[in-house]
Amino acid sequence: MNKIKSFFSSYFSLHGDTASQDELYNRLVNGAALRGTNMCVLILAILIASIGLNMNSTAVIIGAMLISPLMGSIMAMAYGVASGDLHILKKYSVGFMFQIILSLLTSTLYFSITPINNSTSELLARITPTIWDVLIAIFGGLAGIIGMTRKEKSNIIPGVAIATALMPPLCTAGYGLATHQWRYFFGAFYLFILNSYFICTSSIIILLILNVSKHTIEKNKSHKSVLRKSIILTILLIIPSIFVSINMVRNANITGFEEKASSELQQLGKEAQIIFPQITGISYGDTISYSEDNVTSQVKIIITVDKELDSADRKSLTDWMNLRYDNLDAVEIVLDNNN
Repeated sequence: MNKIKSFFSSYFSLHGDTASQDELYNRLVNGAALRGTNMCVLILAILIASIGLNMNSTAVIIGAMLISPLMGSIMAMAYGVASGDLHILKKYSVGFMFQIILSLLTSTLYFSITPINNSTSELLARITPTIWDVLIAIFGGLAGIIGMTRKEKSNIIPGVAIATALMPPLCTAGYGLATHQWRYFFGAFYLFILNSYFICTSSIIILLILNVSKHTIEKNKSHKSVLRKSIILTILLIIPSIFVSINMVRNANITGFEEKASSELQQLGKEAQIIFPQITGISYGDTISYSEDNVTSQVKIIITVDKELDSADRKSLTDWMNLRYDNLDAVEIVLDNNN
């Protein structure tokens, strides 16, 4: 058991190359200034991201995510929580809210004056958050804070900024405000909150593991209350994304079934026309039914023929179809009106 523990410690320990407490403070707190250069860069990043969304350019959006300073505020808030420093937490929480407001105002202004106001695919991609977005934010946050806490500062943060995508949802929310499309606003803003919250939570966990606290955090009632409220908030944030994910899976299953069934039908039609030359076409009737609990296939094949078939031929054709197609619920044979 000790050997196994030693093996995992040697390969996966986060303590071996951790930066000093002072270095962590400088990177996570002092490096997240809320005025001057960072605020100017934030406005420019918002404008770049808005243009990228407006022109449906993925490359431009990625560029905006790389220069966005929003990640710094989230990391600073995580440090404030993990270290028990309420002053840092309050300062950067207020600053983060100011950054959000400034970003929304900037993107709303842009989308209010741009002559192109159609919904691009890049905009549409930001309005339906799912549980997979939560997972990306968690894993991205873990990777980001691990990279930030090493002695040698890594280049992980740019990748995390791209993966977790904080900037585009804010700009999409601004688009929703500018065009009075509240589905866009609430969906995109929810995605932004999800990403921000779970990046912060992941960062807090790693910082607690690394014992960054300069202040003693007593496990009193207030801290237990904070923990309890955090768990409740986490559950409340995740629930809507789970429902969206369920609907997405259902739609994916339906689409996948229809594609598979269409391919099978084409092959079946070729074989049927060899055996039954009277057939001029094969198509589906009602193919899918779904309830709240599951998705089921109800396949009805409609066969068109160039002349009426007698009862024996009809039975022969129906039996052959049922034999060849396991999921078949009904066969309808109709006369081709073009003949």
